[in-house]
This record gives sequence, C-alpha cells and structure tokens, in this order.
Amino acid sequence: MRYKYGKGKAQTMSVMNTTIVAGETGSMVKPGRLLSLDLLRGLTIGFMILVNNNGSEAAAYWPLKHAAWNGFTPTDLVFPTFLFLVGISTVFSTASRLAQGATKQSLFLHTLRRAVILFLLGLLVNSFPQFHLHTLRIYGVLPRIAVCYFVVATLYLVWPGWKDKVVLVVAALAGYWIIMRFVPVPGYGVPTHDVPLLDHDGNLVAWLDRQIFSASHLYERTRDPEGLISTLPALGTALIGMLTGLWLRTERTLKAKARGIEYAGLSGVLLGWLWNVWFPINKKLWTSSYVLFAAGWSLLLLAFSIWLVDVRGVRRGWWTTFLQVFGTNAIVAYVFSELLAGAIGSIHVAPGVNLGRWMYNGIHSVVPDAAFASLLYSLGFVLVCWLAVYPLYRRRIFIKI
Repeated sequence: MRYKYGKGKAQTMSVMNTTIVAGETGSMVKPGRLLSLDLLRGLTIGFMILVNNNGSEAAAYWPLKHAAWNGFTPTDLVFPTFLFLVGISTVFSTASRLAQGATKQSLFLHTLRRAVILFLLGLLVNSFPQFHLHTLRIYGVLPRIAVCYFVVATLYLVWPGWKDKVVLVVAALAGYWIIMRFVPVPGYGVPTHDVPLLDHDGNLVAWLDRQIFSASHLYERTRDPEGLISTLPALGTALIGMLTGLWLRTERTLKAKARGIEYAGLSGVLLGWLWNVWFPINKKLWTSSYVLFAAGWSLLLLAFSIWLVDVRGVRRGWWTTFLQVFGTNAIVAYVFSELLAGAIGSIHVAPGVNLGRWMYNGIHSVVPDAAFASLLYSLGFVLVCWLAVYPLYRRRIFIKI
C-alpha cells in the first residue's frame, strides 16, 4: 500500500474514490469531485460494518439481517451497492490516468497489482486471527471485489465504449439464469423437475463449490455466498456501475444525469421484481433478479445523493463529515472492522462467552429489549471503527491500494 498527503487539501484518493467532471452546464469543466459519491460510499461502508456486527444475530431487527434465503432486506443492498460504486470509480480513475499520459499496459499492471492486494487482504480477513490453512476461506467479500474490479477495469481498458458493456450485462444475467434453471445438478437432477429451483444444497453453485473445496473452507459448510459461479452475475453488478460511470462522464447537466439515473433505477427495481416470479431474488446465490433489483435501489440512492448534495448543495454538517471519513478510506475502514471483529471474537472472558457476547450481555442487562440492545452494540462498534479511521481523514491521508 502507499499513500500521499497534503496540508489542508487531499492529494490522492483511495482505490474506490472517484475524480469526475461535474458542472451544471452541458459543457465539460475542469476535473472536480462529486461529493455525493464519497458520501454514498461512506454510507455503504458504515452500514456494512453495522450489519456485520450485530450484538446478537438472533435478536437483531430484521432490516439488519440478510434474508435467510429467497427475499430481500435492506442489508442485502450493502454489498451490491459497493460493487456498483467500484464500477463507477473504475471508469473515472482509469480515464483520469489515461488523460495524464499513462499507457494501457502500465494501467493493466496497476490494476492487476490492486486486485492481487485486495484478494490477499481478503485472505487475511478470512483467516484472522487463527490463520489455520485447513479452515482458510478463499471466497469472501474482498476476493469477490478483487475479481470483479480486475475484470471490469480490464474490459474498460480494452473496450471503453458502452454498447459492449450492455451486451455483457445481458449475457451475464441471462446466462446465469440458463445455467441455474436448465443445467442438471449432479446427484440432484434438473432444477424445477427433479429438485426445486434454487434448492439450498441442490443448486449448481453450491455443488461446484463443494467439488472445489471441502466443507471447512466454505462459509456455510455446504455452500458459500460468494461462490465461484455466482461471480458471473456479480460482474453484472459491477458492469452496471461502469455504465453509470460512463453516463456521468457525458456532457449533460448534473440534473439531467441524476434524472437519467433515477429512471434507470426505477426500471431496475421493476424488472428485478418481475423476474423474481421466475428466478427468485436471492442474495446468497446473487441471482439475476437480485442484480437488477439491488442495482435499481443503488441507482435510486445515487440519484438522490447527487440531487441532494451536488445539485441542491446540501453538503455541510456533521453527517457529511461522518460519511466522508468512511467514504474516503473505505477499504481501510472495512478491513479494520473485520480484524477488530475477529479479535473480539477470539477473546474469551468465560467458557463459551467471547468478549463481544460479554459486551452485548452487559448492554442487554441495562436495556431489556434484545433487538435494541443489539443495535446499541452495533452502533458502538461502528463508532469505534470511525474513530480509528478519522485520524487519516483529519490529516488528509487516503490509503491507496
């Protein structure tokens, strides 16, 4: 990793940050920043840390938990929104470096290096603090981000246009549906005929992951929510973000861009909801309907953020600072939160009671409502992570991966 800093003014940005062209006129102006992207990224990371660290998973409010299988909760929006923002950032960071004279070969090597570091950070997060190879999980949030980032960044270097990206999104989502719907699952049969569509263990994603890894390497023993085949539709999520980034670089006013993003968001929610009838929305399998439905909500959040912050100019206040701290060092905040959670979980204060459970029990002893006690624990965890990252923001240090 490396970083740069400046006195009073940031000199560089984290890997997921974005330098863009913004203006109320139809013409291009000098490079600036859309604060709305930093704030949405910060909101996404903050919420991700919140839902990943419930004081009690069983007692937590339902919006702060993933859907058990088919279905959708606000928590299921977190990861796809971050991948969506990765796609946007890839467009602007790559275009900016090309404009500064960087060659495509050097950018490809730069992309490869970033992807490898992200993947290795994912292995660190997955194995900390035990580091047992026989239980090491290869899949995960950061490895999936690394793969999707590498693929979409490479595609943009080779084909910077938008039409091929649309074709790839359609191919990825339709192809995944065909695979999951019509390809027989060894030992189970044809989905909808011999086995229910999206059966927990009798689906092709889970079956292939069990052929590659033993149960000790899979998050849910018989399956993994970031499995190999389901990376295909996840690429669709990142590509939708890339298409959004290309739209934001067009010579239109911010109001027009926000309006176009809003319409796209409404279309995504509607199409995803309709496809849900034949191909259920399922985060753990990253189904094609889930991609469209989640991307629709991500687009709507982005449109609202651009309208509120960059068009209306509502950008000052404690809440913008709070979100910017996470948004400008997103990967650092996420990695710290995961390592902190791992450390807390490994410290046992009594037989069968780790430090996290002990702290939640302490809160619950004062706050009778278990769900509210769980939320208080989660909010405290988020605050600790924010305080850890804030000094970097204060000194305008933005880690580059």
